[in-house]
Amino acid sequence: MNVPTASATIRPASLWMHTAPDEAANPPLAGDLDVDVAVIGAGYTGLRAALALAEAGTRVAVVDAGDVGAGASGRTGGQVNPMMPFNSPDRIRQIVGGKTFDRLAEASLNSADEIFDLIKTYQIECQARQKGWLRVHHNGAAHRKSEADIRNWNAIGAEMSIVGAGDVVSLSGSRAYRSGMVNPRGGAVQPLMFARGLANAAKSRGVQIFGQSAVQSLKKADRGWTISTVGGRITSDWVVVATNGYSDDLVPELARSVIPITPIQIATDPLHDEIIGEVLPNGHTISDSRRVIMYARREPDNRMVYGGHGQPDRNGNLAGFEWLKQDAERVFPQLKGVNWSFHWGGRIAITDDHLPHLHEPQKGLIVGLGYNGRGVAMSNVMGRVMAERILGADPSALPFPVTDVAAIPLRNLKVMGMPFVIRWMKFLDYLETR
Repeated sequence: MNVPTASATIRPASLWMHTAPDEAANPPLAGDLDVDVAVIGAGYTGLRAALALAEAGTRVAVVDAGDVGAGASGRTGGQVNPMMPFNSPDRIRQIVGGKTFDRLAEASLNSADEIFDLIKTYQIECQARQKGWLRVHHNGAAHRKSEADIRNWNAIGAEMSIVGAGDVVSLSGSRAYRSGMVNPRGGAVQPLMFARGLANAAKSRGVQIFGQSAVQSLKKADRGWTISTVGGRITSDWVVVATNGYSDDLVPELARSVIPITPIQIATDPLHDEIIGEVLPNGHTISDSRRVIMYARREPDNRMVYGGHGQPDRNGNLAGFEWLKQDAERVFPQLKGVNWSFHWGGRIAITDDHLPHLHEPQKGLIVGLGYNGRGVAMSNVMGRVMAERILGADPSALPFPVTDVAAIPLRNLKVMGMPFVIRWMKFLDYLETR
């Protein structure tokens, strides 16, 4: 990704860095290069686009200010959850229109299957498992909304079901929730290993990847576009911008079109069976329906990973880990007193309508971002779709509507007020779960 250097301060110890095999860094760009497509951002979106383009015979170069998976792709919670968040099917249909809704709904509901098929096709070693996703309801209102939404999603091909308190306990090991939804298509990956696997598949098909190569300028050229880094330039017919929550002013108004938020995670060392035995015994991932959600997973080596919302402090360091530990013990009392050895996070992008955005600000320039907490699954769909568009697909046939880049109204005030909003939402969640 075109990650600002300030992001380097958000570097707590990640479990994914700890458990991923060592891999040599990609070299920085040195000199000038001519390709068909230049990709800015070596996260899931950019890598998936690069892989699809390379398989079609396109010459592709990828640049990143860090390296493969340096942004949220390598620091995410790694849950592969199908189904769009926040919006009901009816609301999405209102936003995008009926024909686009059909394509978007199909892409969303199939997004997890698409990733696990991709992993099998390219033999990516990333601890992938598709054991299902359990979304638990924190109160009666959430249960009723979920029932209504599930009826609508199932009517167009989803396979979700409501489960009661007994099943929630047996599937999760938690007695903090009285009902939930099971989506059997959900699952998990080791996210950094998955990003590196995508990169290696792309490189084996001729894609060149350059790390430590922040893009300093993006300019229209006589032939297409030129991007410049401190080490060189790349000229191309197309440029893919895949910077998501790390977007800056490289594309006018792009950073102002999303609100960056910072999910954080904590993880334990491997735990004894007598401690973790009841927790997620069948391998489901779990999240809940609160405004400030939790999400968790049990690793194959009996580590526990627990995530939620964090916030950079004034020094750029992540805060919120103590609240996360307390919440983990509330949801899973079995974990009381365990040592949370790893603390980390990454920045994602929230859009105003809570849908992914696909933009073509100028001819030969394409942007995809804004996955609203479904980044592992939907970013790969976006990367594939952008590749299809570059290869000649009609915009009207894509699952994402091609829209103008537009700043969120009062965006800066909303970003400044986010810490206060999060505190208020946590208070409301507390009242509803006490």
